[in-house]
Amino acid sequence: MLSESNTPLFWTIVGLLIVYFGYIIWIGRKGKSHSNSMNGFATARGKVSPWLVGASFATSYSSANLFIGVPGLAYEYGTSVLWYTLGCFGVSWIGLLLFAKTFWRYGKKFGRISTLPEWLGKRYNSKALQVILTFLILFNIYYIVGQNAGLATIFESIIGIPYEWGIIIGVTITILYIGLGGAYAQMITDGLQGFLMAVTSVLILLSLLWTIGGGFGVFSKLTDQLNAIDPALTAAINEAGPYNSPLAIIAVQFMLFSFILMPHLLNKILSIEKEEDLKTFTFSAGFILFFISALTVIGGLAARVLYPSLTSADSAIPVYVIDSFPTIIAAIMIVGIISAILSSTDSLYLGITTSIGNDFYRVLAPLFNKNADAATLDRNSVSVAKVSLIIIGLLSLWISLERPESLSILIQFSFSAIISGILAPITLGYFWGKATNYGAIVGVISGASLYVVFTQLNVIENIYIAMFFASASSFVAMGIVSLLTANESHKELLLKKTT
Repeated sequence: MLSESNTPLFWTIVGLLIVYFGYIIWIGRKGKSHSNSMNGFATARGKVSPWLVGASFATSYSSANLFIGVPGLAYEYGTSVLWYTLGCFGVSWIGLLLFAKTFWRYGKKFGRISTLPEWLGKRYNSKALQVILTFLILFNIYYIVGQNAGLATIFESIIGIPYEWGIIIGVTITILYIGLGGAYAQMITDGLQGFLMAVTSVLILLSLLWTIGGGFGVFSKLTDQLNAIDPALTAAINEAGPYNSPLAIIAVQFMLFSFILMPHLLNKILSIEKEEDLKTFTFSAGFILFFISALTVIGGLAARVLYPSLTSADSAIPVYVIDSFPTIIAAIMIVGIISAILSSTDSLYLGITTSIGNDFYRVLAPLFNKNADAATLDRNSVSVAKVSLIIIGLLSLWISLERPESLSILIQFSFSAIISGILAPITLGYFWGKATNYGAIVGVISGASLYVVFTQLNVIENIYIAMFFASASSFVAMGIVSLLTANESHKELLLKKTT
């Protein structure tokens, strides 16, 4: 515990955290003026530089999963985890390049869209679909729980704060600045955090030169030392871990390609005001994502060599950083890791609560109060979103108090459930003129439901393969229902309904 064994590092980290938390709350107050409308609260469109929006995308993508969870998996299962980290940059960035422009153009065509459920609701002219997707996005609560657990693990292993109090601190700080500044505060803080996270990742890579040694042969030496511990740690496929077969690896790449469709990530595209800014946005996102995704995992591999008897694999990176760097550098890097966790957590809170306000309340409220004007409805939607932020925060806090066995697996379960539901409606909505609203609803329900059945009933134990087959089933179900319910192309049907 640092408070007992390393007082200078302890107080340096505490001091930096006080400054950091004060800074993000100040940004939250500054963003309050942009958060009075639902569109401003959800996207802050045109208010933030595309460079920062791109960096915010990368940091929201990364989260505790890439900084704590995946290095923890590398500590347990070795180099087979590189299939995941290499796909994070290569496969996911390709997905972003393919989807960003069309998604942005559709959003522009449909008006000032605030959320992914609203985008799909407009695309299929279906309020029912929009409401159903709000419930699907609630799976992100488990994503938040994983983030909370990662943050509390950092506080516990480095600063000595008990796990439960770490949860309370993280939830309170995040709710405070998101409630004040909405998307503006989230993207400004995340964008700047992204550059700090990239520097932290590069330092972890460079540290191998003095922790493992071997000069230009450092990776060969690391591989030899891992192999001496257990040959399975250097195998391309580790049968003991989640990357245990060629099919599992293919399914992982499929998941990573689809991951950019997560609601809290696609909302970043809706924050871009002009189409020409998409190039800057995608370049910034890819540049930061490369450093964060590809380099941090190496610290987990090095930790397995240096500290082979850790009680928790998720503590590999914190322990490695503390022992490998001078006090001030280690303190800055630890704050960088904490910011990595907060940067994704705030996006998730924002995504859930804006969906509750915009896609649930705003759609259903006119059914009970038909005389409400648009301005009142918009103002009430923001209020509902901010109240739900507190409720979701308290719910995630309560669930987080029981520490998950694997932070990474919990996070990947939550977003895989969402992807299984939304992948078919988004993809077929892009490329198939006969995709209908009825087909999209069946696709969402069947994909997400099958994923839960596959994983919770152990029909398919590997979460990646389960997502692959659940998503494939969603495509089939949506395709069949769309063919049965559309006598004209969806484009013509949508135009007809709109006019």
